[in-house]
Amino acid sequence: MLSHILIQDLAVVSALELELGPGMTALTGETGAGKSILIDALGLALGDRADAGMIRAGRERAEVAASFDLSAVPAARDWLAEQDLAEDGDCAIRRLLPASGRSRAYINGRLASGTQLQSLGEHLVDIHGQHAHQSLLRPAAQRDLLDGYAGQTSQVRELAGRFRDYRAREERLRALLTQGAERAARLDLLRFQVEELEGLGLTAQDIEELDREQRRLAHLGLLQGTAGRLLDALYDGEGALRDQLGRAETELDGLLSFDERLGEVRDLIAGAAIQVEEAASGLRQYLDGLELDPALLEQVEARLAQVHDLARKYRVLPHELPETLDRLRGELAGLEGNEVSLDMLTQERDGAWQRYREQALALSAARQAAGARLSATVTAAMAELSMKGGRFEVQLTRLAEDAASSQGLDRVEFLVSANPGQPLQPLAKVASGGELSRISLCIQVATAECAAIPTLVFDEVDVGIGGAVAEVVGRLLRALGERRQVLCVTHLPQVAAQAHHHLQVRKETRDGQTHTHITRLGAAARIDEIARMLGGTTITEKTLAHAREMIERAGG
Repeated sequence: MLSHILIQDLAVVSALELELGPGMTALTGETGAGKSILIDALGLALGDRADAGMIRAGRERAEVAASFDLSAVPAARDWLAEQDLAEDGDCAIRRLLPASGRSRAYINGRLASGTQLQSLGEHLVDIHGQHAHQSLLRPAAQRDLLDGYAGQTSQVRELAGRFRDYRAREERLRALLTQGAERAARLDLLRFQVEELEGLGLTAQDIEELDREQRRLAHLGLLQGTAGRLLDALYDGEGALRDQLGRAETELDGLLSFDERLGEVRDLIAGAAIQVEEAASGLRQYLDGLELDPALLEQVEARLAQVHDLARKYRVLPHELPETLDRLRGELAGLEGNEVSLDMLTQERDGAWQRYREQALALSAARQAAGARLSATVTAAMAELSMKGGRFEVQLTRLAEDAASSQGLDRVEFLVSANPGQPLQPLAKVASGGELSRISLCIQVATAECAAIPTLVFDEVDVGIGGAVAEVVGRLLRALGERRQVLCVTHLPQVAAQAHHHLQVRKETRDGQTHTHITRLGAAARIDEIARMLGGTTITEKTLAHAREMIERAGG
């Protein structure tokens, strides 16, 4: 609800500050007094396009500040929280229009864009008439209004969740199917590669052992010749080391009787002789085990060639081939497992769609029933507002299933025929601003209990009517004001008399400058204003009595 508005140097307003409350508030005044200035200022606060020509002559800038009570507007509180603009208590909006440069806007003291103002404004104020913010002209707003009227708001939220669940599964399934050809080719390749590497049948340790065996067999002649030469040098040949050590040991034995200190040396040489004998024995056994086998070497080298060919093919080191096999086996298992996942995901997708479709059809049925009731209610109200023979109809069009959305399977559109014999056409195409305002009023009254926007502004919805019809408009606005905050610019006393609060707009000239003032009227001043609206320049006691009677009859 709009609780406070401040206007500074905007058009003919030098300074204006108003506190506003719940209920219906009428704004009246002489023609040309500037009754719409409050609505223009409110529009600026809610993101309307700014124009430097709106700044009061001789001033450097204009300013509009508006405060809203959000206690009954959870949607606005949620929006502010999402935008990180939330503050405790009221929401404060400020718009500055400099004479040069771009306008600036603030929400709760933080810089905001025009788009943010408009988005927030959609939760706060609906302006009816030949102005912006006519949310009823938007298909989405018409659908939301119908859903609220049908009591289906929570079901729509649940349906949106089911639609998101279905779409997530559908997108995942589509991604898998899109990759189908590539996936099949990859599966074939992986199966071949795994079979090829499994055919090698070697572990990393086996490959290392094979490499060692190849080196041994390839150098068998060198190994045999060197081992034989060393055996001769150590034991078998003339002047072998074992013979030299034996002679040295014998000579030292002969010297021990002269010096016992040589005994330790003699023992070391004896030990060395034993080790030489053991080494010679080992070489002899090694030589006995060496066999020249060209076929075995050829076999080992062929096996190694296979290993190195596969290593080059898979671009890894030979000892990394077993690890590569494990990796390919894992990828193959994953892709083969996806075949099962694909079937499961298809079933899950179909189940999610069925759950969504069942709830969407139930919502469609509820919308059809509510649309029929709303059509009858608004059509009846139009007849009371001097549009007898006019019709209002909520049209639901079933969408193709491939056009389903989070909001269901229906396109909702408000159609109207303002006069007998005219075809129904979309509400947005109604030619007369006055007719559009009155039709909007009928819809707002019919849906007042369910609509979420707290503040409604009607700018001269009584254009082209009078007498009893004007009184009906006034009663409708008053009834709407029992549930929502209603601001109404009017020139009809029958409408103004129904208001809970009355603001008078007047223009005066001081020092060659025009000033517009808005004054809250008390009981006596209100009677005078209604009398002025009834009687023009000549106000008689009878006119005053009539004005008093109108106010009393309205309950004011």
